[in-house]
Amino acid sequence: MISELLADGKRRMESAVEALRAEFNVVRTGRASTGILDRIQVDYYGTRTPLKQLASLATPDSRTISITVYDKNAVNAVVRAIQESDLGLTPNTDGLVVRLNIPPLTAERRKDLVRLVRGMAEDSRVAVRNVRRDVIQHLKNLKKEGEISEDEERRAEEEVQKLTDSFIEKIDELLHRKEEEILEI
Repeated sequence: MISELLADGKRRMESAVEALRAEFNVVRTGRASTGILDRIQVDYYGTRTPLKQLASLATPDSRTISITVYDKNAVNAVVRAIQESDLGLTPNTDGLVVRLNIPPLTAERRKDLVRLVRGMAEDSRVAVRNVRRDVIQHLKNLKKEGEISEDEERRAEEEVQKLTDSFIEKIDELLHRKEEEILEI
């Protein structure tokens, strides 16, 4: 029973870290990355469709994203979706290919992005701590019901704390790498 609780807690903490990793991929840095287009939804014949399903994405150089649309009728919809997004990028169309030029980030924009990713990391830390709290509460309930002893509860709580510390460390490592990426000129 305790091992099931710990396994569930570990799985939930891992999902919090994976969610942070996905959020970090969307944050724009000074270099071109197709990850910033992950959340773009295109109105394709009345249906909201992810951009990745309508086109192939590539980065021919560090300042350009190339989007090769499969259906030439969808090019205008792709351009419109990019313009309406919060990326602040202007697409250039050349037949079936849409190009996005990534301008260099200003110092102020870099600071804003660092602040943003720190907030995201803190939200993930809170999520991990909430999982820890839930697991410890379940352990206390099991002890109260007499299903586990006090020693088992204490050992399990120590295990949960070790898990929590390791996942917070992973979050801090991800944050550090993303901050370096943003501040890199």
